[in-house]
Amino acid sequence: MQDIPFYKITTSAQFEQAAIQAFMHQYANNEVYARFCHLLHIDANAVTRVSQIPFMPISFFKEYKVLASQQPVQTIFTSSGTTGNTTSKHYVTDTSLYEESFTSCFNMHYGNIADFTVLALLPSYLDRSGSSLIYMVDHFIKQSKNPKSGFYLNELNKLAATLKKMDASGEKTLLIGVSFALLDLIENYDFQLKNTMIMETGGMKGRRKELVREELHARLKKGFGVNQIHSEYGMTELLSQAYSCGNGIFTTPPWMDIHIRDTEDALTPVKPGKTGGINVIDLANSNSCPFIATQDLGRKLDSNRFEVLGRFDQSDIRGCNLMVL
Repeated sequence: MQDIPFYKITTSAQFEQAAIQAFMHQYANNEVYARFCHLLHIDANAVTRVSQIPFMPISFFKEYKVLASQQPVQTIFTSSGTTGNTTSKHYVTDTSLYEESFTSCFNMHYGNIADFTVLALLPSYLDRSGSSLIYMVDHFIKQSKNPKSGFYLNELNKLAATLKKMDASGEKTLLIGVSFALLDLIENYDFQLKNTMIMETGGMKGRRKELVREELHARLKKGFGVNQIHSEYGMTELLSQAYSCGNGIFTTPPWMDIHIRDTEDALTPVKPGKTGGINVIDLANSNSCPFIATQDLGRKLDSNRFEVLGRFDQSDIRGCNLMVL
């Protein structure tokens, strides 16, 4: 079987082969990951199945320069973090991989992004530099054919008017926003939307009390007059996203996979349907590290569906999409 680009993976056999090849590349070229494998006494030649691949703790992105490429770094994505906390740094040597990943993934879930009016309400992300989410949404806005697409920072009145106008015109519209800002919007304006997809991207960023997903989505559904709230699961350290079309059930693209580990033993997987720590394989992450042990708690439902249930105790508040339980 020949090597194929990650975005052309369509079968489990292709994924398995690509993941093993990615592991071998990491072991040979990523000093941080190789040292991690050595500490675990991993024999690279003995790794022949995905289930044998070790997942690197996501905290390493805070402590080390995680790279598996000699190419020049094109950009550095940074996590939002909190005051006094060390932020993660994702050194990206090829931004075209990220662009291919997020464009293909969105189109796979929802259709061509060019067919949407894209309205972004992301004040906590626009207030800082280095956000991978802003990079992605900016590209979505540029690919949109509607001149009304754009970021709306501290412009709730203009956003509300545009949102109502776009929805009434029958055009497909995406409103993507951070949770606290979406709540601010519905508390100040009334909506009954019929042609708009509402997508939340994360928690309260310290602006409001954290809510469980069910309560947050119930408020947003009532406030916007929609039947479902969509969600995006992504993070600074990844170049791919999973999406939920409602009810908190996320699906992955074919080049991304979720594994659940025991919360007491990071090297032990749990049985399907059981809660544990979320491990992510992201084959778009070939130049940094595709095998990440996150600090999120979740549950795998089937081959490409999973739930995010919260975070490990004492984990710092992060920019990924989750509700603290």
